[in-house]
Amino acid sequence: MRILVVDDDFMVARVHSGYVARIPGCEVVGVAHSGADALRRAAELAPDLVLLDVYLPDMSGLDVLRRLRIGAPDNPFVLVITAADDTATVGAALQGGALHYLVKPFESAALREQVERAIRIRGRLSGSARAAQEDIDRLFGSGLRTRAPQMPKGLTRPTAELVERVLRGHDGDLSAAECAELAELSRVSARRYLEYFVETGTVSVRLRYGGTGRPERRYRWGADPVEA
Repeated sequence: MRILVVDDDFMVARVHSGYVARIPGCEVVGVAHSGADALRRAAELAPDLVLLDVYLPDMSGLDVLRRLRIGAPDNPFVLVITAADDTATVGAALQGGALHYLVKPFESAALREQVERAIRIRGRLSGSARAAQEDIDRLFGSGLRTRAPQMPKGLTRPTAELVERVLRGHDGDLSAAECAELAELSRVSARRYLEYFVETGTVSVRLRYGGTGRPERRYRWGADPVEA
């Protein structure tokens, strides 16, 4: 995820850059302190995500948002980050196509959550040419809580989300032992969550045969055909 940070305050821009640079898979490719500079650098750098302030010295960040959302089909996601909390500005950002809206000050975890959401959405959009209604509902944020399936006894939603992040963030498949190490879980716990995801159809599994012994089960995020 290539990120452009836009804020008129040099120190705030540096802090936001530091936040996102620590998120796995993210790279800050540029920083801009005005609207014109933001548009110029966005055209030059082609970022995947723009962190955009509303209060800029030469134009409103909302004008920048509208111009970023018009044009090439691969234009970036925009996450508005501002002190403006009036409903008119929030509504304009929503209508302008902002992915989300964070009001300053905020916890770094809130920014991380939205950046990771952008990563997930980007991955889902690039995964196939067509999307099922369930996938579309997830992308637009509808029904995520009400439609979430009941977790089996002994499993928890936060740990399931942790295992999901590990799988999504890994290029390729993982064994239960490898997933356990990355998620800092026991191998037994990791395998239970992996098999739960297989049952729900969100994770595919393949068998890797070695010289001797039982074949190793390898897990990958995505509902590919499952090998028994």
